[in-house]
Amino acid sequence: MAYRWMYVAEPDRHQWVLKRNCALTPQQLGGWFGTLAVVSLLIAAAWAATGAWIVVPFALIEVGALAVAYFAYGRHAGDYERIVATRERLTVERSSGARLDRLEREPARVRIEYGGSSREPIRLVTGSEVIAIGRFVPDERKAELVRELRGALAGWRAR
Repeated sequence: MAYRWMYVAEPDRHQWVLKRNCALTPQQLGGWFGTLAVVSLLIAAAWAATGAWIVVPFALIEVGALAVAYFAYGRHAGDYERIVATRERLTVERSSGARLDRLEREPARVRIEYGGSSREPIRLVTGSEVIAIGRFVPDERKAELVRELRGALAGWRAR
């Protein structure tokens, strides 16, 4: 799956926005699923007109499965992680479905941990609290994100 990664560096702020690269908006996907549902029901109606009524319940099951897939996709199509680093705050905002989590910490107290192994999250550690980030970052690009984060935080500590 492709990912979108946006990094903006300003003199007093660094921002990363990490999210899936969804090729279709939920509205576009709904249009395609609706078209598939109509075609499926038209085919079932044609078979029912010839006397094969047993096709209709299976077409309805298929349309139901399409609806479930559409709602599952649409619920998480807009998921993202936003990381904003300023001299005063490191803010991590995570959106998953209808849930939005926002955490703020002092950059000087945040340690970034990443071992480099596959499927391992990037961890922001503050004392005993651990925040996992990088869910939308491909494994081969996590080290790059860690370098950028460490560079931004080191820049604030040095000033």
